[in-house]
Amino acid sequence: MSTDQARSAEGDAYEELESRVERIANVQNAAGVLRWDQEVVMPEGGTPARAKQLSTLSSVGHELLTADETGELLDELEGEDLSGERAAVVREVRRRYDRATSVPSELVEEISETTSNAHPVWKEAKEEDDFEAFAPTLEKLVELKREYANHIDPDADPYAVLFADYEPYLDLETAERVLERLRDELVPLIEAIEDGDADLATDAFSGTFADDDQEALARDALDALGYEWDRGRLDTAPHPFSSGTQFDARVTTRFDESDLLGSLTSTIHEFGHANYTLGLPDEGYATPLGESRDLTVHESQSRLWENHVGRSKAFWEYFLPTARERFPELEDVGPGEAYEAANQVYDDNLIRVEADELTYHLHIVIRFEIERDLISGDLDVEDVPEVWNDKYEEYLGVRPETDAEGCLQDIHWSHGSFGYFPTYSLGSVLAAQLYAAAEDELGDLSGDVRTGDFDRLNGWLRENVHRHGKRYTTPDLIEEATGEEYAADHFLEYAKGKYGELYDLDGY
Repeated sequence: MSTDQARSAEGDAYEELESRVERIANVQNAAGVLRWDQEVVMPEGGTPARAKQLSTLSSVGHELLTADETGELLDELEGEDLSGERAAVVREVRRRYDRATSVPSELVEEISETTSNAHPVWKEAKEEDDFEAFAPTLEKLVELKREYANHIDPDADPYAVLFADYEPYLDLETAERVLERLRDELVPLIEAIEDGDADLATDAFSGTFADDDQEALARDALDALGYEWDRGRLDTAPHPFSSGTQFDARVTTRFDESDLLGSLTSTIHEFGHANYTLGLPDEGYATPLGESRDLTVHESQSRLWENHVGRSKAFWEYFLPTARERFPELEDVGPGEAYEAANQVYDDNLIRVEADELTYHLHIVIRFEIERDLISGDLDVEDVPEVWNDKYEEYLGVRPETDAEGCLQDIHWSHGSFGYFPTYSLGSVLAAQLYAAAEDELGDLSGDVRTGDFDRLNGWLRENVHRHGKRYTTPDLIEEATGEEYAADHFLEYAKGKYGELYDLDGY
């Protein structure tokens, strides 16, 4: 075969693979819209049909991915000298193909249907504070995910296999090392804060705030940050989330009349996710080049906007006048007081999504330890509430009085998402590393934030993170963006500096 013929064959094979990948992606994206609908607007009686719809789409996508034709195309292309982008697509599809072909389609379909049915069971159990009502479903999900992991790699730690579904290129040892370092260094900082006598303006946002007005303020915040409304929307959900593609990235939040800050920070957090999705290249849609680089990177974007921007003093100097327009009762609150209230460290917080920036990571450690033991078989489902409560008492000094505010508070296990939780802390660590790199290149960004100009920061993120899609593995993307290997140093420096100053701590 001549060189020209070889190139033509490579092109034909690649184009055929890309066409197949696009079909798979479109099936998955359609399922994503149905899941959004189920959590946001679907009537409660729609669950039985929706579970079957999602199960069918999951099965169709699985069959397309695992078809012999997919494997043959991958085998043909892996012997070729591909360009960087094409090599990345083949790498990503190969990884998905190898994992998917290890799992029987019947099991994939059963997991999909079980998780769809699990959502309303979890929701009702939480509302009724009845863990026993959810326990059989949780036990089935644990068994199914163990079976799933065993099919992929019977010789590996099953939890490591599940973790790799969400973060394939940072191994579980890295996650454990980061979590242990955060626990070891944040606990003394938190204890120093609790033992100190700093008097922060923790009641700056106390009061009752109507849901409609909170939604208006949430929309103000999205406007200010540059959310693309022609490719997104804002709705409410019991557990805030963002989903979609670069053409349609939707945000959800929730409102509590006594917690104005909670809805605002939640909205900014989900903006970070949607902003990343919207920043993916349009021309890469439905291929790995137009998909986000897994959950550590995705969470870094939400944490960067929520914490490094939305909880900064500069942000409150800019945004407080808008909040006062919506809520005149905030007229006497100054930017410094708003900043202190937004960054207070709680000594009695039980709910992860309402946790402060520091104790949040202990919430993650607790979930990580419990789900790791569930999957390994070292913890029985029936013992989860007691173990959960014991760990909260040990790590955070508080004990849940109900399962609704304890082990039923999160939606993730009803999705079968075991291995997901560590990525929250991994993403927070990366957020600090990326923000430090952006400031190294652009200079201090607080002046931009103070004037509501987010273009330079967002442009840097578009250039160094968003536009690459999945071209690079996570470690390579981090090094490309920051010039450094992934590490917790920047986050710990940021946390100790910020909270040491806020709480006037010696030695920080």
